[in-house]
Amino acid sequence: MKCEHCTRKECSKKTKTDDQENASADAPSPAQENGEKGEFHKLAEAKVFLSDCLACDSCVTAEEGVQVSQQNAKDFFRVLNLNKKCDTSQHKVLAVSVCPQSLPYFAAKFSLSVTDASRRLCGFLKSLGVHYVFDMTIAADFSILESQKEFVRRFRQHREEEPQLPMLTSACPGWVRYAERVLGHPITPHLCTAKSPQQIMGSLVKEYFARRQNLSPDKIFHVIVAPCYDKKLEALREDVPTASHSSRGADCVLTSGEIAQIMEQSDLSANDAVVDTLFGDVKEEEVRRHEGASSDGYLAHIFRHAAKELFNEDVGALTYRSLRNKDFQEVALERDGQVLLRFAAAYGFRNIQNVVLKLKRGKFPYHFVEVLACAGGCLSGRGQAQAEDGRADRALLRQMEGIYAAIPVRPPETSAHVQELYQEWLGGADSPRAQAALHTAYQGPGQPASSRDIKW
Repeated sequence: MKCEHCTRKECSKKTKTDDQENASADAPSPAQENGEKGEFHKLAEAKVFLSDCLACDSCVTAEEGVQVSQQNAKDFFRVLNLNKKCDTSQHKVLAVSVCPQSLPYFAAKFSLSVTDASRRLCGFLKSLGVHYVFDMTIAADFSILESQKEFVRRFRQHREEEPQLPMLTSACPGWVRYAERVLGHPITPHLCTAKSPQQIMGSLVKEYFARRQNLSPDKIFHVIVAPCYDKKLEALREDVPTASHSSRGADCVLTSGEIAQIMEQSDLSANDAVVDTLFGDVKEEEVRRHEGASSDGYLAHIFRHAAKELFNEDVGALTYRSLRNKDFQEVALERDGQVLLRFAAAYGFRNIQNVVLKLKRGKFPYHFVEVLACAGGCLSGRGQAQAEDGRADRALLRQMEGIYAAIPVRPPETSAHVQELYQEWLGGADSPRAQAALHTAYQGPGQPASSRDIKW
């Protein structure tokens, strides 16, 4: 079975860790453990390296496979066509939420500024019959703010006998699924409990927005536009349905590439439209992003917050140091020669594997790691950065990186809408309702009984 992270269909190619390259690996390879090569089902029964496919037999049950296969353009058009029927009792309110890392793809694809691309996309979706188009940046605001608070709490409570650190980010669904289904303890206790932007956006749309519009959540069909296929798997998480309703937060996830294909094949003429907000008549005028070069920038935002909150240090521009490759970087806060904070960003399986092995061996120098399954970060998701031959489109990626870097940064702390939502929606930033809506718990590993191939 093949997913976006694999480089070959057999899902059996292994990536060497730093320790293995130094000829000091402690554990035998999966092939050695099983006495066979290239037989994936055997590999899945043993420990699978992080270089293996995330959406493999270790991580996806047969039922999940069916559900993921239904998240496609046909499902989207099924609801659009249903709304054209006379039986209004079957009609749905169609809401589409767009990930910030998807917009540079549309800008590059159609040779537009990122603001014009946002409006072109919004206008096209509404010409199809979509009622509302939202920017998911506000959901990432919540996720980052909750992660900041959790890191400070963990740092203060950390003890050698009861370790709370390092904290590993939980916004990447591919990484989280692998950690839950394959790695388990001792990795999952280190995962940040803050929900991902996609999960939080599901709650915002199906709870807060539904209430404002006097709609039952099951009357809303919520579509996420995302840069990677793992977001489809994330929509299947059991805790995504809201606490008060059985409706899932995200009903369908489509990649940026799937949406672009719909746009290219359509003969509809559409006027550009301004993106909606969750606040009724208020419209989003300008596109904003967080500080990350290719993601939502959890490392930068949490590092600055922790430096100020824990050590009363104001941090300006961060100085990153690349280790071994450009996808593993670290940043440190020092005072009088003493390291106060040491953070890292680990993108891609090879770097993640090194993080996991060092953490298991107790040789881990970091307080925090931003973990992303895709090498190069979220902009590099295979749902938008893949050429026809299946390889990464390097030229397109460079273009997207330049476009993303040019988007103005807005720190989550400065969003008046977020502060308003904390009060109006959740009854306060530290309320039990906020804890329930914005945080999650993680499953332990367990081998599913059966599996199904998913062809992205």
